[in-house]
Amino acid sequence: MHPPRRATLALLLAGACAPLAPTAPAETVNLPAAGLPVGAGDPTRGAILASSYAFGRPGTLQGNPAAAAEALAQLEYLTAELGTGGAWRDMDPLVSVELRQAREEARAALGFREAASAQAAVDALYGAAVALRRNDGVAAGAALVPLAAEGGSDAALARLAALPPLPRAASATARARAALNRRDSDRGRDDWNL
Repeated sequence: MHPPRRATLALLLAGACAPLAPTAPAETVNLPAAGLPVGAGDPTRGAILASSYAFGRPGTLQGNPAAAAEALAQLEYLTAELGTGGAWRDMDPLVSVELRQAREEARAALGFREAASAQAAVDALYGAAVALRRNDGVAAGAALVPLAAEGGSDAALARLAALPPLPRAASATARARAALNRRDSDRGRDDWNL
């Protein structure tokens, strides 16, 4: 009976030593000027707070395509930023998982290209938000061209104006906000213990 156990052990050890499959490089995103918070605020903290508010109260986005575009841009940004670790590696690891699911939900609901990079999505959505706030529908549609798939940019603008419910986005951004609050609380306690 020992030979089968040895064979099994040898297979397990061989598998453990096998090279790992290459992983996709981490997404990185640079915010355009329109995505930077006013003043000296942290853009990631600002995106967590603003997107959790927006998706948690979807009525505030109905009929407001500029606000919808901005909230979706923040979701795209957070998905990349919190998924890379870095300064945010001490966040709840489920946040990045839920954000990826929320981004998939949002892109599918809005007919956006699934394969678009986070940077292309952030640029397109913030560009559309800026143009919509200037009441320039033509520029907003042009900004969405790299992201829009089904029906083109006109259909994307219409979907932004009538944003469908995005429960995963609401859940993921709420989890991100709760994790941020825990992180702040833990750091506050650490400061008192110094």
